[in-house]
Amino acid sequence: MTLHFQREVEKLKKMILNEAAIVEDHLQKALQALKSRDLDLAREVVDSDDVIDAMEIEVEEEGLKILALHQPVAIDLRFIISTIKINSDLERIGDLTSNLAARTADLAKAPDVPINGDIFTMASLAQKMVKESLDALVNMDFALAQTVCEADEQVDALHKKMFSQVEESIKKDLAKTGGHLQQLGISRYLERIADHATNIAEDVMYMVEGKISRHANGGK
Repeated sequence: MTLHFQREVEKLKKMILNEAAIVEDHLQKALQALKSRDLDLAREVVDSDDVIDAMEIEVEEEGLKILALHQPVAIDLRFIISTIKINSDLERIGDLTSNLAARTADLAKAPDVPINGDIFTMASLAQKMVKESLDALVNMDFALAQTVCEADEQVDALHKKMFSQVEESIKKDLAKTGGHLQQLGISRYLERIADHATNIAEDVMYMVEGKISRHANGGK
């Protein structure tokens, strides 16, 4: 492996980790806005989504350039392919975080609608999954990545539970239907964020061991 190739791989690694840090920060702000019903913070998250979109394009272009110029093999090839896939999942988490913040902004306009407690449980679980999937990426930690995959079922179960809870809430107070439906949307975004965290964890497992585990682990 040439020194030039090593430098380009290191550059790619720094780019994906920088993108990951921005995505994690945006998610933290979106969930803080949800908890405090902070309209301004929610709007800040929505307005900053373009930053992640631009980073996603740069990472993909850099990864494809390395593939074209150096034609890497074995573990280097796995790293670059996985990085490109993780890059896509990070961008989707960014989009979903922006969508969640937009719903939060709408919900902030309905202060009389109580937020279902399971929303906060889902938010905590999804945020932890994102953090741990990115920690697994930084440290190439197979065991931690596997833990993330196993946690996805908890978020799925809570999201399914939300449907019946929202239905009951609407029946009790039709005037607040809009606020309850906003929460169902937030639940869906959290469930999808957890799915993408799972995808990242599975790609880390592929980087480390070279085995594709997505379908075996019920990845999405």
